[in-house]
Amino acid sequence: MRILLLTFGTEGDVRPFAALGRKLIDRGHEAAVCTADGYAPIAASAGVPLLGFGDEWLRAMAEAMAASGSVPGMLRHVPDVLRGLAACLDRQFELARGYAPDVVVFHPKPLGGPHLAERLGVPGVLALPLPMYHPTGAYPPSVLPRLPRPLWPAGYALTRHSTDAYRPLINRLRSRMGLPRLPRGRTDLHQPDGSPRQVLYAYSPAFLPVPPEYPPTVHVTGWWTLPGNGGEIPEAVRAFVAAGPADLYIGFGSMALGGLRERASQAVAGALAATGLRAVVSTGWGGLDGAALPPNAIAARRVPHEWLFPQVKAVVHHAGSGTLAGGLRAGRPTLACPVLGDQPFWGAQVHARGLGPAPIPLRRLTATTLATAFEQLLHDGAIRTAAALMAEQLAAEEGTATAATIIERLGSSSRKPRARPAVSDQEPSQRPHET
Repeated sequence: MRILLLTFGTEGDVRPFAALGRKLIDRGHEAAVCTADGYAPIAASAGVPLLGFGDEWLRAMAEAMAASGSVPGMLRHVPDVLRGLAACLDRQFELARGYAPDVVVFHPKPLGGPHLAERLGVPGVLALPLPMYHPTGAYPPSVLPRLPRPLWPAGYALTRHSTDAYRPLINRLRSRMGLPRLPRGRTDLHQPDGSPRQVLYAYSPAFLPVPPEYPPTVHVTGWWTLPGNGGEIPEAVRAFVAAGPADLYIGFGSMALGGLRERASQAVAGALAATGLRAVVSTGWGGLDGAALPPNAIAARRVPHEWLFPQVKAVVHHAGSGTLAGGLRAGRPTLACPVLGDQPFWGAQVHARGLGPAPIPLRRLTATTLATAFEQLLHDGAIRTAAALMAEQLAAEEGTATAATIIERLGSSSRKPRARPAVSDQEPSQRPHET
């Protein structure tokens, strides 16, 4: 069976799909990750072929995020973002048509997934690492976690229609593929005939239990993670960890937007100078400035979490789903410093389950509040015990294997013999990059 894995966003949106691709290949299938070319190293580290749809959209999004400290700054980048998205959608169609998958597993961010599956006549499976769409009374919508409880149903309805703003671009793609305009009211949760779509929620049911309201088309699989060290380990970081116990990992990915970068960098440097704790600081995609760190810390753009987290005593991060999974699987107490999206939701869940202190939003971070939280992270026995117990539960989960089994069942039940384009007949740009 041949599976196309379509995704986009930050590294936390791409890495799980690469992990799933690795598992599918290990089980004897063909799989390729379709995403921005800039994420080729992630596909390479997983040994999964890449179908790259270019970097125009990725660059435009990165520039818009960097300018998010002001509304005018963000607005200036909107035309570039839309142009990049339009080009990306066209490229998705070319790549999918050339690859001829039996199943399309898609994150909602690239927008094209359900329409590519419809055009190709194959199952389309919605997948993402957060409980975004299906209403429950157990917790608020993950991307609108501050909504008062009476508004939760409306919040879930809003998230289900989150792609409606892009309907003109989606209909442009559908027209190019020979499909009719998107019917009013249809969302990513609907198959072309209006029936419910199969959905994979790639997070842990041990960490966030499955609500009884979820329909049988929803599958909470466990987090999708890669085995091994997770990539190249900077030699300076390796030497720093070998020289003495590392107390903390600190990193906010690409989340120090606009003026937050300077504030967060000053808070981290000040707290580490005041406490003397040894820390590995990940500067990420512009998230932190490592130049002002004291001698008891080391900065690196990226450090593989799979290698580092078991070697530190606690983790401090923005509560992105992937980073959260890495820290919890390593059994490490967690301080969440959320910024946007689902991060406040995950941070609240960490605290509610006794796995870390109360979250400190990145915009409120100071050296004093951070130093106080460090003390609680490292010395609160109840938090450390809860983190260790959570790690034991997560060790029993096989998220990628669970997801692969569901995909195999869906693909087998709907698979029909059909001609495939030979690789030699494809345009070179339609072939997966071997990694």
